[in-house]
Amino acid sequence: MLDILIIGGGPIGLACALEAQKAGLSYIIIEKGCLVNSLYNYPSTMTFFSTSEKLEIGGIPFVTISNKPNRAEALEYYRRVAFSNHLKVNLFEEVSCVERTDKHYTITTPKGKYEAKNVILSTGFYDIAVKLDIPGEDLPKVQHYYKDPHYYALQKVVVVGSSNSAIDVALETYRKGAEVTLVIRGDEVGHRVKYWVRPDIINRIKEGSIKAHFNSSLTAVREHEVDIQTPDGQITIPNDFVMAMTGYRPNFEFLKNIGITLSTDEKLIPQYNHETMETNLKGLYLAGVVVGGMDTHLWFIENSRVHAEIIVGDIVSKLKG
Repeated sequence: MLDILIIGGGPIGLACALEAQKAGLSYIIIEKGCLVNSLYNYPSTMTFFSTSEKLEIGGIPFVTISNKPNRAEALEYYRRVAFSNHLKVNLFEEVSCVERTDKHYTITTPKGKYEAKNVILSTGFYDIAVKLDIPGEDLPKVQHYYKDPHYYALQKVVVVGSSNSAIDVALETYRKGAEVTLVIRGDEVGHRVKYWVRPDIINRIKEGSIKAHFNSSLTAVREHEVDIQTPDGQITIPNDFVMAMTGYRPNFEFLKNIGITLSTDEKLIPQYNHETMETNLKGLYLAGVVVGGMDTHLWFIENSRVHAEIIVGDIVSKLKG
């Protein structure tokens, strides 16, 4: 019987394992993909908004040459944290069921069953894209994940969104020779765009290097063109690829199947005790961005890594009690 089973092997899941290890508790991490799977799937050119110090977990220094680390440096750091601390991690193993039985939980995966007194859900939000719900969205040319700009050289690319991911895609593909059109629901570029990037995209739009349609929406996608609803009416433009950078969401179906109560509004925020991170289910905790429901912009590594200490502290106090 494990003291803790952690679902999710991202930075916050690793932080929870480090705290469990420090407290002398038995634990294991179950991760459906590779180590820090979400970070692995970030764009290859990504640079973090946060400094390396704010991405540290377990008090282990994250040393980088530049102030803001990139994806490769983050992968190296979290990999070394896992290796050097001999963290117990089962990779490429997806949890299919979590059931409460008497005073513990039974966790089922394709590889077997685990018994644990407590469960920590640190599953993030990057696995499920928010859909546009428009005709043609299922075409292969419509992509919700972006890896590298070279693929789009000499192509007509429509980028939907005004967040950091959308603006990065627009600028990077433009600089690799794509003809880029931005479709933005609001009347300006998002204010949360990285401060050193926002002036760049605004200037590219002003000079006409990147076309932008504000107060607009993509309404249909076809093999060689798309429809865009603009304030001046619908337009149709030639198109090779659509990058729908519309955000991502937690796996709410998984949370509901476990028995976690979600708010009834559109934010779908899971019910939890803000002082302990325990959900409406005794012994089942939330850690990381999943606590925010659809408000995925509220929680990051830097402000949710403290969840690990809070949760393990609560578990230790209950075990002693």
